[in-house]
Amino acid sequence: MSQNHYQLLGVAATATTQEIKLAYKRLAIQFHPDKHGGSTQFEEQFKAISAAYRVLSDPARRASYDHQLRAAVLRAEEARRQQQFRAQGQHVYGVPMPPPQPLRTRRPADSSERHYRTIPKRRPRFTRRDYLLTAGLFLLLLLFVVSVKVTMDHVTAVSNYENGLRAYAERKWSTAHGFFSEAIEFKPSYTQALRRRAEIEQLIYQNYKAARADYEVALQQDNTPQNTALLLYRLGQCQTNLAQKESAQRNLNQALALDSTLSGAWLARGELRLFDLLQFQAAADDFSVGMRQRAATGKKPALKYLTYRGLAFYKLRDFGAARQDYREVLLQNPKNGQVHFLLGRLAQQEGNTVAACEFFRRAIQLGYLYAGEALGQQCP
Repeated sequence: MSQNHYQLLGVAATATTQEIKLAYKRLAIQFHPDKHGGSTQFEEQFKAISAAYRVLSDPARRASYDHQLRAAVLRAEEARRQQQFRAQGQHVYGVPMPPPQPLRTRRPADSSERHYRTIPKRRPRFTRRDYLLTAGLFLLLLLFVVSVKVTMDHVTAVSNYENGLRAYAERKWSTAHGFFSEAIEFKPSYTQALRRRAEIEQLIYQNYKAARADYEVALQQDNTPQNTALLLYRLGQCQTNLAQKESAQRNLNQALALDSTLSGAWLARGELRLFDLLQFQAAADDFSVGMRQRAATGKKPALKYLTYRGLAFYKLRDFGAARQDYREVLLQNPKNGQVHFLLGRLAQQEGNTVAACEFFRRAIQLGYLYAGEALGQQCP
């Protein structure tokens, strides 16, 4: 019986490419004709080994060769089975066939031997494992639906917020308020949208209750010190306008504790202390710090707060400091009738009636009509 390629190389049919290569090198050295004086026998053996290696070293050719080997094995097995079932009297090449070997299994049963029995139907029963799997699938479906909704709400909220910012920059307050409200509708904890809508309510519409509500919700969501300080400052302003003095002062104090560079909070607390709490020295100190911080950031002096500081000095009877603040306001705004009136009050306290009357007259000429009563009382 001739040998196949694997047998020629002395390797198994499952040998790796590296094993085949090593076997070929070993046999090539062993059967090379030059080592045997050009013997024809070794030359034929060397050619057979080389042919086997060419087939087995190529994956495609090896796969085809393996398929041929398997097909040959199957054909041989089929021939063997047909030989076993050959009739007793049949001759092969004139020689009677030997009796067939007994088989391990019998022939398939015919229709007369078959018996059919109806399988009774069983009602399905849910086990604990089935209930757990069903609950798990339902939970996964619910989580998927919730995640999709949350994602879509977030995307819609961000889109509305960005549209609101553009309208806010263009001073289209009503449009911006509508976009911010839509963003909050889809995402109630949207801190930036809450803050922007509250600023419009506070600074444009003077709806301090609505602004306070938005600031309080935003404070519950934002934990960063800088943003918290700004929200507390705005909330304190709203509470000041709503006559909630203690709450306003507490929130302004917290805002400054978190961010002492927040000039607006200093000025807002100074205004609260001046007009509502009647703490004139503390108010003057707050105005001084706030205006100094504004100047450090390159902002122009706020004439309103400069006037308020002069008023605080006036209440403290520091007339020189008050006059200096009033005059600085007039240098930048000579037609400020209110400051002329305040200078008249200052001159009145110092006993300079002539100067007081002159300041009252100028205040009236500049449109500050409240000076009329003081003029009638001081200068008949």
